[in-house]
Amino acid sequence: MVQDIKKSFGIALWFIFLTFPFVVVKVNTLKDVVEWRWMNMLWVGIGSFALSFVWRWAMERKASQAKSDDAESDTQAASLTERLFSEPKVYRPLIIIAAVFFLVFPLLFNISQVNIMVLALIFVVLGLGLNINVGLAGMLDLGYVAFFAIGAYTYGILNSKFGVGFWPALPIGGLVATIFGILLGFPILRLRGDYLAIVTLGFATIAHVVILNGEGLFGGAKGIANISRPGFFGIEMGIDAVTTYIYYLMIALVVFTIFITNRLKDSRIGRAWMALREDEIACVAMGIDMARTKLSAYAFGAFWAGVVGVIFAARNTYLHPNSFTFMESAIVLSIVVLGGMGSIVGVIIAALVMILMPEYLRAVADYRMLAFGAVMVLMMIFRPQGLIANVRRSYEYNPDDSATEGGPS
Repeated sequence: MVQDIKKSFGIALWFIFLTFPFVVVKVNTLKDVVEWRWMNMLWVGIGSFALSFVWRWAMERKASQAKSDDAESDTQAASLTERLFSEPKVYRPLIIIAAVFFLVFPLLFNISQVNIMVLALIFVVLGLGLNINVGLAGMLDLGYVAFFAIGAYTYGILNSKFGVGFWPALPIGGLVATIFGILLGFPILRLRGDYLAIVTLGFATIAHVVILNGEGLFGGAKGIANISRPGFFGIEMGIDAVTTYIYYLMIALVVFTIFITNRLKDSRIGRAWMALREDEIACVAMGIDMARTKLSAYAFGAFWAGVVGVIFAARNTYLHPNSFTFMESAIVLSIVVLGGMGSIVGVIIAALVMILMPEYLRAVADYRMLAFGAVMVLMMIFRPQGLIANVRRSYEYNPDDSATEGGPS
């Protein structure tokens, strides 16, 4: 107990030192004075001490429980997840409530809230697309934002230079991103783990540099402006109407993405992805074409990023290279990891939480990122499998049943 108090006190002093510049010191530019908020330092010390003490107690309790009933707790968690998402009487009411809420969302909230939700839905689709690469196929991708940028700039170039509308550019953006996904997949077929992550990160960096320096085609640092918003049978719409229109378009795309991803997950290629994720050597030994399996994962993942990139360009009507940095890739990867790799529902919930929480915590702008980071750290320690762990379907062979079926009746 005494040792825990000493360590918690040391951590409190460390947090006070780290947060001192932006928690205690505040420069008032209007009055040209420096304000010292000493009470904030006291609250940081008390809060960090209490959290550290509770943290140590929780970790010790978790370690002691893990030794005694690890198998039992895993079985209970799996059975709970299976019950939530395998029994129709449990998940159907939840789906109906969620569907009604999202359908009437523009009627309940103002247009700025709808615009924020559109951004969250964009990251939902990005998370579902990356979930194919990382969650199902087990290929760590740190450059997923490059496909997002390819789709966005495809529409920006086609619209600004050739006058191509939104709807023709929508599949073209996905197709172009798919082609680049396949081209990226060829040279990295034999890479895995850290080496794969480094190559994909390098691809994203190359794409960002090319866009930033390609002034003739990509607009360079100036970007591409005056991109057309999606139309509705030639009807002119105001900004509010267009935002609502894009919102429902994103709802339709999310539903379509969920349907396709779920079907792929249960298909032959989906099972090949999961086999590749578990053991690549055994996967090849069983006769699965590793090259085609990896390329298909990159192609499908890149397609969704390209499609949603077109919608992102139409929503913003302006593209800039700084909209497609490594931070976006890190956010999408965090969505997949926090939601639960391979879990569709978990990725959706994580995307909504990670995008909406920082936006709605702007009232406490000085501390929102601190709280956001603390939540992520807590998740990784106490829930490493994600918000909703992926439940793998299991099949059990019962020799008694086969003997009964084959025996005399």
